[in-house]
Amino acid sequence: MNTSSRTNFICLTVAVGGLLFGFDTAVISGAIGLIKSQFTLNTTGEGWLVSSGLAGCILGVLVSGALSGRIGRRNTAMVSAVAFLVSGLGCGLAGGIDWLIAARVIGGVGVGMASVVSPMLIAEFAPAERRGRMIAYYQLAITVGILLAYCSDAFFLSLTKDEAWRPMFLAMSVPSLLFVGLLVRVPESPRWLVAMGEKEKALGVLLRIRSAAVAAKEFAEIEGAAGRQSVKKVSLSDSALRLPLLIGIVLAVFQQFSGINAIIYYGPSIFEAAGIGRGDALLHQVIIGTVNVVFTIVAIQWSDKYGRKFLLKTGLVGIVLSLVGCGVLFYSGHTQGLLLLVLILLFIACFAFSLGPVTWIIINEIFPTPVRVQGVSICTMALWVAVWIVGQFFPWLLEKAGAAVTFWIFAVCSLANLFFCLRIVKETKGKTLEEMEEVFVAPH
Repeated sequence: MNTSSRTNFICLTVAVGGLLFGFDTAVISGAIGLIKSQFTLNTTGEGWLVSSGLAGCILGVLVSGALSGRIGRRNTAMVSAVAFLVSGLGCGLAGGIDWLIAARVIGGVGVGMASVVSPMLIAEFAPAERRGRMIAYYQLAITVGILLAYCSDAFFLSLTKDEAWRPMFLAMSVPSLLFVGLLVRVPESPRWLVAMGEKEKALGVLLRIRSAAVAAKEFAEIEGAAGRQSVKKVSLSDSALRLPLLIGIVLAVFQQFSGINAIIYYGPSIFEAAGIGRGDALLHQVIIGTVNVVFTIVAIQWSDKYGRKFLLKTGLVGIVLSLVGCGVLFYSGHTQGLLLLVLILLFIACFAFSLGPVTWIIINEIFPTPVRVQGVSICTMALWVAVWIVGQFFPWLLEKAGAAVTFWIFAVCSLANLFFCLRIVKETKGKTLEEMEEVFVAPH
């Protein structure tokens, strides 16, 4: 296996964490009705079953910073893989609702840890000229995981309606085992090794994934940056890090305030509100998942060619126009026919090649190594808080304000994000992680 193939193997392996992330968060959509019926859950019980995964996710984000700093990025990814495996088996074999909820919390911990450490590991292994597309593998894996969960749920429901939710969850143990097995062959991040004083090991890792000349140059850059940071201790409280923190938090929050999760998870309700039958609404949901996967591949092809800002600007223009259009259709009552589906698919396509992957790319590029895990953790926590806000208030907005106003609120948030990207976000294409300090961290 040549150096390029080794790098691809490492990045694709780590991206499996994203697939499990997507599967775990989406599998509940097909199982919740069956579980509610079997255990006769009231509204409170149903809400806690769904939100328990998010509670675990927040816990996972909180511990991932300290854990990856202490035991390493790769070993933290391994812990997340084990959490997914335990959750899949625990949910599928649960003897009661309490055990089921506990297993969901453990799965959420895996999601939270993977959402921090997987894209960060990819960023630290990928060469500068291909880092964008390689981090986009992670977002692609999330979309594939969501689609697999939809298909898996439908498959097991077609086989049996008697406790079909059990094999739905048990199915997650298969990719979890694969993730554990593949991670054994992934080395530790050379940047973490240098930070821990393991310079010989770091150089050895670089020589396995780069040519000798490139490895020597990259090692010198990493070592030089570590030396500068040891002289002047880097802390997230430093004024020089306000810009990367601002960019990371705003992109993370507004990624969710675009309404993406509301449309993915409440898609059938939106289509039913437009007068489309339940069966057709579910079919449209599968179409949405497929478009999400296809246009994430576009981001993989374009992020290093045209740059992160180009994708953000182009995608956000399409997102704003499609959201405004959806709002107009619901306001006027002309929601029958294909136009609503076309506008929602335009929204999904624009999100999939811009906000979806590019947010993860930039968040994992802009922090210096000593505080990267803390910075990424804060931005990821902001993203999950935004997920919670949208999840809590979207159904209320849909009921009280109507679909038209709800879509327009998302459009305004996306328009604000567009102006922020035009004025504040800086291009990161083609720069090494060490060169990024000159763009984001160096005093201005």
